[in-house]
Amino acid sequence: MIRVCFHGAESTGKSTLAHQLADELGCPLVPEYGRAYAETCGIDFGMPDLLAIAREQDRLARKAATTRPALLLLDTDPLITAAWAEMLFGEVPRELLAYPKAELYLLFAPDVPWVADGTRFFGKDEARGRFAELAESMLVRTGVSYRTISGSWDDRERQVREILAQVA
Repeated sequence: MIRVCFHGAESTGKSTLAHQLADELGCPLVPEYGRAYAETCGIDFGMPDLLAIAREQDRLARKAATTRPALLLLDTDPLITAAWAEMLFGEVPRELLAYPKAELYLLFAPDVPWVADGTRFFGKDEARGRFAELAESMLVRTGVSYRTISGSWDDRERQVREILAQVA
């Protein structure tokens, strides 16, 4: 089983592409729990909220992995929650770095237009850039394997398709 996690700043096409490719490839997708949490509970996050989001995201990923699919797509994991913790509170609880890691992370660059949707925080260039740096630093800090996805929407789709074809 290969777990590929879509990772990076908000509004970079991760969720849209993850859903599209999971449907096309017929592989399971673990959706982003943080979005569902925000839509249900609001976006006034405290550290307990981030820890709850990470725990549920991990539970959903573990549940999806029990069927041992050849390819499992993760529309985020607790490492992005660690970036949120650093961005919002200036600290990263060890718990957020201790969860199992995917075999490959796809780091989506913030080089496409940001779109507000009511649950996104970091739309200004400076904040978006800072969050993107923190997202990448979590990958570097934990030593996971990752590839950067950038360019136009079509470029992103092409890059992800090529990578998934290589690992699947």
